[in-house]
Amino acid sequence: MTDFFGGHTGWLLGYVIGLVVVLVVVALVVPILLLAGRIGGQAKRINTGLQTAEKNTAGLRKLRITIESATNIVAGLNRGRTKLGG
Repeated sequence: MTDFFGGHTGWLLGYVIGLVVVLVVVALVVPILLLAGRIGGQAKRINTGLQTAEKNTAGLRKLRITIESATNIVAGLNRGRTKLGG
C-alpha cells in the first residue's frame, strides 16, 4: 500500500476522513435548511391570516363606546318610564 500511494497514506487517510466529515455535516444540515424553508412559508401564511383577522376585528375597538352609549340610552329610557309611572 505504501508503494501505491508513494508513502502518502497518511494524507489519503486524512482526505478520506475529511470527506466523510463533510458528507455527514451536509447530511445533517440539508434537512435543517429544508425544514427552515417550510417554517418560513408557514410563517408567511400565519402572518397573512393574522393581518386579515386584525382587519376583520378592527371594529371591536369601538365596542366599548357602543356599550357605553347603549347603557346611557337604556338608563334614560328607564328614567323616562319611571317619570311616566311605568
